[in-house]
Amino acid sequence: MDFSWTDEQLQLKAAVIDFARQTLNDGFEAREKDGHFSREMWNECARFGIQGMPIPEEFGGGAQDVLTTMLVMEALGYSCLDQGLLFSLHAQMWAVETPLVRFGSDAQKRRYLPKLCDGSIIGAHGMSEPDSGSDAFALSTRAEARGNCYVLNGSKTFVTNAPVADLFLVFATVDKKKGMWGITAFLVDKGVQGLSTGSKLQKLGLTTSPTSEVFFEDCEIPAKNMLGRIGQGAAIFNHSMAWERSCILGSVVGAMERELELCVEHAKTRKQFGKPVGNFQLVAGKVADMKLRLDACRLLLYRAAWAHGQGEPNALEGAMAKLMISEASVQSSLDAIQIHGGYGYMREYQVERHLRDNVGSRLYSGTSEIQRLIVARHLGLMP
Repeated sequence: MDFSWTDEQLQLKAAVIDFARQTLNDGFEAREKDGHFSREMWNECARFGIQGMPIPEEFGGGAQDVLTTMLVMEALGYSCLDQGLLFSLHAQMWAVETPLVRFGSDAQKRRYLPKLCDGSIIGAHGMSEPDSGSDAFALSTRAEARGNCYVLNGSKTFVTNAPVADLFLVFATVDKKKGMWGITAFLVDKGVQGLSTGSKLQKLGLTTSPTSEVFFEDCEIPAKNMLGRIGQGAAIFNHSMAWERSCILGSVVGAMERELELCVEHAKTRKQFGKPVGNFQLVAGKVADMKLRLDACRLLLYRAAWAHGQGEPNALEGAMAKLMISEASVQSSLDAIQIHGGYGYMREYQVERHLRDNVGSRLYSGTSEIQRLIVARHLGLMP
């Protein structure tokens, strides 16, 4: 594994940081307060090429390797204050685009991928249900074959991008008695009769990333919109989760670096008892721990991305990266608040926002508890 960067990659990173600072941060505080998703910012990212980074050129993408894409997302996390926007980008890239690349028919790829890459449409991934939780394959949403169509009935919850989505990748069971082997994936276009979305859910953090329930009531879709084969839904879901767990926290690593820089600057300039607070060992120790977490997270992120790029099985590497980055980012956010004292607790200073944004990372794409179970299984401790 060689994680050194070429001059071209470093120039791309610098260009991304420049782009984000000049384009994506305007009006962010108001958007964050109102929970407003900016389609304009989404389109700016598409024009820069973000959504298409890992997608083959023939389908409108940039054909970047996974490590380069992670460098880009890390740079965005460092320079873009709007972590909700970045989370929505991740949700589309890893849970909608990559399954289409791997399992989609040529017609499906040509119909959807160019539009997902250029920002014309937004994608959402519907798996979680009100009663499923971590038991992802315990689905109640049904798909019944009727002639050349399938009729969907059921609901999904916690669907990122749902309120603004134009395309839904949905998982339903064609035969509940078959368990996970009955789960099948479908591509559902916005506007199809029987498809509706609920009110936007109010979240602790990532407020600019819209989330809602999705409902299917006798929702009829053509059989050609099935992604993959009947019963292949579990494999498709596991494929997308492998991508998500390896890559979705790339921007969080970048945000951790920015947070560390804020704390170092504060520790150098804030004075108490006649000297900078960074001179106090307990404060300096917290900053040192933040640096250790950042570098450990970055290396785990790169290793998981590297494994993907090599085509190697990476369930373990992805789970370890997801677990470490989510837990470390929350702890570093708590330390940042402590280092800033009362100012860190005030929304005006934007330090506490890191904590609100990061707490969710311990839940989405598989909870920290689930990641620990995956690691344990690879160590031979569990069936």
